[in-house]
Amino acid sequence: MDAKGKLNVMFLPFPGQGHLIPMGDMARAFSGRGVRTTIVTTPLNVPTIRGTIGKNSDLDSDSEIEIVSIKFPCAEVGLPEGCENTESVPSPDFIPAFFKATTMLQPQLEHLLLQHSPHCLIASAFYPWASHSAAKFNIPRLVFYGTGVFALCASECVRLYQPHNNLSSDSDLFVIPHLPGNIQMTRMMLPDYAKTDGETKYAELLKAIRESEVASLGVIVNSFYELEQEYADYFEKLRGRRAWFIGPLSLCNQQQEKGKRGKEASVDEGEILKWLDSKKGNTVVYVCFGSIANFSENQLREIARGLEDSGQEFIWVVRRSDKEWVPEGFERRTEGRGMVIWGWAPQLLILDHQAVGAFVTHCGWNSTLEAVSAGVPMVTWPVSAEQFYNEKLVTEILEIGVPVGVKKWARIVGDSVGSEALEKALKRIMVGEEAETIRNRAHKLSQMARTAVECNGSSSCYLTDLIQHLHSIARLQNCPKSSE
Repeated sequence: MDAKGKLNVMFLPFPGQGHLIPMGDMARAFSGRGVRTTIVTTPLNVPTIRGTIGKNSDLDSDSEIEIVSIKFPCAEVGLPEGCENTESVPSPDFIPAFFKATTMLQPQLEHLLLQHSPHCLIASAFYPWASHSAAKFNIPRLVFYGTGVFALCASECVRLYQPHNNLSSDSDLFVIPHLPGNIQMTRMMLPDYAKTDGETKYAELLKAIRESEVASLGVIVNSFYELEQEYADYFEKLRGRRAWFIGPLSLCNQQQEKGKRGKEASVDEGEILKWLDSKKGNTVVYVCFGSIANFSENQLREIARGLEDSGQEFIWVVRRSDKEWVPEGFERRTEGRGMVIWGWAPQLLILDHQAVGAFVTHCGWNSTLEAVSAGVPMVTWPVSAEQFYNEKLVTEILEIGVPVGVKKWARIVGDSVGSEALEKALKRIMVGEEAETIRNRAHKLSQMARTAVECNGSSSCYLTDLIQHLHSIARLQNCPKSSE
């Protein structure tokens, strides 16, 4: 152990909200078990980490969570200065340069490994080189994907068996082979990189990620075993790697102020709470599409019409500042029953409020798991990444949501959905017997999520097992570590 006899773990989150926030929560969970934790990030991402881990977690030497900042090489790869996270990438054209910049962090990380001598490195999957760096210092590396295990299993089965090939149309249904649950999809719903023949840069990255997982100690998952039980068991057989299910991490971190989690909210949380307190239980629809998804002005107008025509009360988070697209008279006609937040919203604070009865979501894993934890049913509107797999989990496996009807995967700009489809989905999730059944299922899963992170719950036991395992490895190493 270190000088104080403590296990010492270093965290390296990928610079995107889907990794920064849960890995901040994860560091807090480890710290709560007496583990000395160090989070490595870049200067402009420090506020997100600080907002996530909560009070009494700063750079002071007495803190059990230390934040160490390293330089992000923007200029070296042709990125604008300050482009240090996925949100700040100005256009898809800069994505390759952004990923190249992340590979250039390796020397700085290895300097910190030498300096801090951690007993384990937990790094985002998008740093495949982290397994090699950890091996250099004779310490284990754990992989964090930032998604659930159902999506990992589904994407791996698609990669292995290529069921989308030899279809006559992009809209033809196929069953994902060897995946439990008889899950059907179309080629349009698959990510671009899953359909591309040959070696693209992203395909090379995914191959490197798989190889680095093989070289790792295993995978750490922000989920709880009961949520994805069949797929948790299947994952370990499919990948041949050990997995620890220690989520929902947002429930493990009770030190944080919900209104300040991640980034500072664009509106006063007291104002939001006052508005929500004036509403009856399960009557408000919360609408938010994450930090990356981008919609056209026409699509935003369709969402506005759908919300207005549904007659439901709502909070809608819009990640842009211009208002020219807003339908004339929309704000006046929805005054009192609708609140629009321009920018960043305190999502946990909103979802946990008893007035919120549904969540229109892009199905990012953080958002999905936060809704599960809060017991809030979902209207699913996937856009990119693994979100179409998450939609299948929510609507078909867990049956706690209804799809809005998105047909096509898109890297950033979402597929077009009409106001009538949104209105119909909202009425289905908010009104009637089916809505009540879905709400009851969501409530039960919320109770299971909270039980999982309590003492002797499944996630708590997985975390105990992992920490004990790391202690055993550290004792075998007999401490002093040096570069080879």
